[in-house]
Amino acid sequence: MTDLSSRDPNWWRQAVVYQVYPRSFADADGDGLGDLRGITERLTHLAALGVDALWLSPFYPSELADGGYDVADYRDVDPRLGTLDDFDAMVAEAHRLGLKVMVDIVPNHTSHLHSWFQEALAADPGSAARDRYVFRDGRGPDGQLPPTDWPSVFGGSAWRQLPDGQWYLHLFTPEQPDLNWDNEEVRADFRTTLRFWSDRGVDGFRVDVAHALVKDLSEPLRDIGPLAANSEAVLDDLPPGSHPYYDRDEVHEIYRDWRRSVLDTYTPPRMAVAEAWVPAARRALYARPDELGQAFNFEYLEAGWDADELREVITGSLATARAAGASATWVLSNHDVVRHASRLMLPTGTDPNTWLLSNGRTPPVDTAAGLRRARAATLLMLALPGSSYVYQGEELGVPEVADLPVEVLQDPIWEQQGHTHKGRDGCRVPLPWTTTGPSYGFGSGPAWLPQPASFASYAVEAQDGSEGSTLELYRKALRLRRKLLEGESLTWAADSPPGVLHFTRSEGWRCVTNLSAEPVALPPGEVLLSSEPAAGEGQLGLLAPDTTVWLGA
Repeated sequence: MTDLSSRDPNWWRQAVVYQVYPRSFADADGDGLGDLRGITERLTHLAALGVDALWLSPFYPSELADGGYDVADYRDVDPRLGTLDDFDAMVAEAHRLGLKVMVDIVPNHTSHLHSWFQEALAADPGSAARDRYVFRDGRGPDGQLPPTDWPSVFGGSAWRQLPDGQWYLHLFTPEQPDLNWDNEEVRADFRTTLRFWSDRGVDGFRVDVAHALVKDLSEPLRDIGPLAANSEAVLDDLPPGSHPYYDRDEVHEIYRDWRRSVLDTYTPPRMAVAEAWVPAARRALYARPDELGQAFNFEYLEAGWDADELREVITGSLATARAAGASATWVLSNHDVVRHASRLMLPTGTDPNTWLLSNGRTPPVDTAAGLRRARAATLLMLALPGSSYVYQGEELGVPEVADLPVEVLQDPIWEQQGHTHKGRDGCRVPLPWTTTGPSYGFGSGPAWLPQPASFASYAVEAQDGSEGSTLELYRKALRLRRKLLEGESLTWAADSPPGVLHFTRSEGWRCVTNLSAEPVALPPGEVLLSSEPAAGEGQLGLLAPDTTVWLGA
């Protein structure tokens, strides 16, 4: 397979990137947990699929307090997942197959098991060891109240008190203490980490919680008041850049430094993409060429199955990316959200958490209809200018496993929010590779999360070579996309009927998606690809509901 980036250092601007959640991808040693050797053994699947790169969610040493995002050592591999030699072998095989490799970087917080935090726990208040993190005395006459009202994303206070009376900040779980990015030692250590993985052949980085690194630590620390119950909503209610700990203007100097002192010192330059849950105009700042270069477009992921809403999001996202000098990004599923084969079928206004708490029964989701809609959404996404990020298993049409028993849940959200939020385990259930076996080919024994019996029909073995299967649709779409996709613009058709998205790419080919409930007239042109085996459901010249077609020039 041709290595696109060897011809073009900007390969990532139009790439298809496949997200691998390592613990759920493939288990080579049979312990029930996915590992690096398992990934290496299955890289031919990604090459045959036709993606340009794989992105690995955290594989670092971790006690899994938050699915690996509690990192105990940024420059090593969790022994349960393998070794640095295994990592090097995986990168070498990926590059041999023409695949680029991205890894997650988690700079906002460490694990509480990190050597720095263990040193801080043993040190005195005011020490250099504690200055790497955010330690403060409590409020009230005896210091028994948290320093501020800042909430944890996972529920409860973002402060945890130590036996010596001081409190430390954790915007996520208590096992994930926040770093102090005002500390130059912290900044220097992450430059070292970026170089460590770049020197091992890593081609890019996904930056976790990119908007939260810098906090306003001037005294006295500021409360956020009545909106503390929904701290991220405050981003819309405060002047841009003024939130005490989200999306502060100072964070951009960190990324300019990364670009200047690390990323651009390699040939080709290392790419990066920000996970920044901020308003679109602010998100563009992270994607500037002198910073990370790309940022995830969560407006697209959060949009409903509605033509007008999607058109507005697509138009706005392309304009925002263009203004920043970046390429747009598109994503339908990832390790933090309900899989889109299920989510797109939920009625407008449905709270996904409420649906999960009902074990997917209220409202009921038609899995066949959900798969049809997911396939149409995928072809629409892949036709858009920019990079598409694909989450493992979506190429198989895997739905959310909404009915996991509560006794098997691993996500800390379940406990931290008092059993009121079921969490993200339903999208992290290990993949099915074969139609039989104790974990459908994931490993030689049971998987760390139980797989439903229905996974047999979604397995790679069941779909490989099967005309019309979701796996074969992805393969065809990605092959065709490489031939068709050149420019970074599109033009909306002026005469689309209600509920239809129709645009022409600068190369002359067109994408038409029918999001309405009724068949619509199919525009003239050769059908290059359809999300359904028969574009018009047997009705000549009609495009069926929940269907996308690509038409030749």
